[in-house]
Amino acid sequence: MSAGLSAVEKIKTDSRLLRGSLRESLADPVTGSLREDDQSLIKFHGSYQQDDRDLREERRQQKLEPDYSFMIRTRTPGGVTTPQQWLQLDAIATRHASNGLRVTTRQAFQFPGVIKRELKATMAAINASLIDTIAACGDVNRNVLAAANPLLSSVHATVHAQARALSQHFLPRTRAYYEIWLDEELVAGADEHEPIYGATYLPRKFKTAFAVPPLNDVDVFANDLGFIAIVENGAVAGYNVAVGGGLGATHGDAVTYPRLADVIGFVTPEQVIAVAEGVVTTQRDWGNRSERKRARLKYTIDDRGLENFKAEVERRAGFALAPARPYAFEHNGDRFGWADSEDGRAQLTLRIEAGRINDRGERRLLSGLRAIAQIHEGDFRLTANQNLVIAGVTPATRAAIDALVAEYGLDLYRDASPLRLNALACVALPTCGLAMAEAERYLPELVTKLEARLQAHDLLDAPIHLRVSGCPNGCSRPYLGEIALIGKAPGRYNLMLAADHRGQRLNRLHKENISEADILDTVDALFARYAAERDGDERFGDFLVRSGMVAAKAGIPLEVRT
Repeated sequence: MSAGLSAVEKIKTDSRLLRGSLRESLADPVTGSLREDDQSLIKFHGSYQQDDRDLREERRQQKLEPDYSFMIRTRTPGGVTTPQQWLQLDAIATRHASNGLRVTTRQAFQFPGVIKRELKATMAAINASLIDTIAACGDVNRNVLAAANPLLSSVHATVHAQARALSQHFLPRTRAYYEIWLDEELVAGADEHEPIYGATYLPRKFKTAFAVPPLNDVDVFANDLGFIAIVENGAVAGYNVAVGGGLGATHGDAVTYPRLADVIGFVTPEQVIAVAEGVVTTQRDWGNRSERKRARLKYTIDDRGLENFKAEVERRAGFALAPARPYAFEHNGDRFGWADSEDGRAQLTLRIEAGRINDRGERRLLSGLRAIAQIHEGDFRLTANQNLVIAGVTPATRAAIDALVAEYGLDLYRDASPLRLNALACVALPTCGLAMAEAERYLPELVTKLEARLQAHDLLDAPIHLRVSGCPNGCSRPYLGEIALIGKAPGRYNLMLAADHRGQRLNRLHKENISEADILDTVDALFARYAAERDGDERFGDFLVRSGMVAAKAGIPLEVRT
């Protein structure tokens, strides 16, 4: 460990609980950018400064500053919004953002392309919809995921309520957000402090998810903290607790790696907040504040030891965790199309490619969902796989909603291949500053080419999970793809293979820094073997492991440990 605090830790220390000089940066009319330190602090308020990398060189030659804009992300625990909120967010995106709405892998909305002079008005408009953006980014507990595809509506409601309560408990207590964006007056002499986070918040971002077996649609083991609902006699008896997941890594740096969470025990619903606070505060105090690349909880656990970490969490919570209870996951994708719930209502899960909700050609998602929101009596639920559930549809409105789905071309789920339905991609170029290669813009073309190879081997109906990332940081959870591409340079990727379809096994590096032609030829040969040698309904990732066609990755646990 290097000596001293990292640069970001110093920024947080000097920020006066996340205020910094944000007000002054926002008021500066000379530049579309924020001051350097404020670019870090604004993340805690739910926004990132970005610029269009496609235009960088052109603007440099014109002696102009980069084309700066801001992405705003919402805090929507479990991804739930009402139809009225949907319409308000639609209006905000239409007025202030570029290219519609975007659904993220953390069940949140993103508003891309907001310019600095519109930033405050956009934040205030989001707040007026009774949705906020605080803690959507930054070194805090971020948007809490919850299962979006319920089999039992009462169980789903219980888990969502637990997720909302946990999200609320971990909100920062600073009034900086309300002062800067909503013009709340600073109270002189107020004794303001952060009882959970402290003055410097967490060492790095922290992610929490609630899963409801048999569906692992939140990829619970990819999170720092996971709760796996144990359902007995139709009710939530409690949760198995999983700690230490995280998928970010750095190319060529062996001290960074993806890791799946370990299951450490069982808690009752009443114990959830206490054990979660024990995990968060232990990471606050034990986490690495010198090297940000080693500051996630997964490294804290590996450095200190899982049993030591568990013992400290139990000490802080004030009780011992009970032994983990049995559970089983079937898959980590979404269930598309209509499904009936026990309460007499129905759910319709729509495929949203790369999470983009806009109007493009025959598929007018933004307009179609606006029309549905005007008649829908239930709610909307974002999934962690960038899809959308129109939930709680009444029998009286089902036919009308189905007609609108067809009219506006929202019915991709009806005839798309399983590969296309389950594919994930991060934003990558042109706005992500970390991207090394294309992801979201490349995904449709890549899927089409892979579909052709699958078709040639009579495998088009094979439910294979594909994930594409522009860099190794893991926003699209690439290390859990049966096939995954991780960007190395423009047009070149690491080919990762053989995760399972339940989100319980990491994939492995198969070929490094290769072009599209090599990728397609490599997977084509694997598809041929899979078609000829698979065992019944054996999934592609499982086949690659069983057949020994993918080499094991030394030193890193590949499967969840219970």
